[in-house]
Amino acid sequence: MPTTEITEIVREKYAAAATRAGSCCGAPALDNVSPITSNLYDAAEAEGLPAEAMLASLGCGNPTALAELKPGETVLDLGSGGGIDVLLSARRVGPTGKAYGLDMTDEMLALARENQRKAGAENVEFLKGQIEQIPLPDNSVDVIISNCVINLSGDKDRVLREAFRVLKPGGRFAVSDVVTRGEIPEALRSDILLWVGCLAGALDEKDYAAKLTAAGFDAVSIEPTRIYQVEDAREFLTGKGIDVDAVAPQIDGKFFSAFVRATKPAPRCCG
Repeated sequence: MPTTEITEIVREKYAAAATRAGSCCGAPALDNVSPITSNLYDAAEAEGLPAEAMLASLGCGNPTALAELKPGETVLDLGSGGGIDVLLSARRVGPTGKAYGLDMTDEMLALARENQRKAGAENVEFLKGQIEQIPLPDNSVDVIISNCVINLSGDKDRVLREAFRVLKPGGRFAVSDVVTRGEIPEALRSDILLWVGCLAGALDEKDYAAKLTAAGFDAVSIEPTRIYQVEDAREFLTGKGIDVDAVAPQIDGKFFSAFVRATKPAPRCCG
């Protein structure tokens, strides 16, 4: 499927999710994704943040808790959605730091900016754009985070090259993403509804590492944080019209959330 078509379908789906998250009803932003998106943030982290930011979280991990952000750093969240990870990052980098959120969906950006206003976060800026073409200068960011978004891109090589470009030398790539292990049936990968659900667009862990290396990164590591069994995904997959029992042997334990780390090499001193 063409990259532009994938982008538009993802945009429409997440626009609808933003609208639901921002409604007075407080309904979950996306249905039937509980094992992937549930219990990612503890109560202490959520304290003081708008409920809408939590409801709009469609991630698969908690990159801000794993990225070891330091006061004064500049952090960029690729595909920032309702802004939960940006607001958490802003707390960690403090008033001398800066947290950017990048999203292509107007509805998500509006929700994120309203959440920023409610949270009173002044060291935050939300940008409109695509993660394949980041609207920031070269060497401008200390840390890049992302939460189950890179797998949605139809051009992951370009995303990783852009991430490398905007990171400062020595900067850190620290994202949560859904990753696969071993052979996955092509029919599952090609189902666009699964792209939006964070499954069929996932890279194999070896391919992910190879693409990061090709983009220029070193110190690449992929650490599983949640491994999904077919029973975890039964409701989700059944809702997509998939015969779960038939595909179980082919997917059981082969999808997992992971924390993906890499570093942009710093220049060596001529000494």
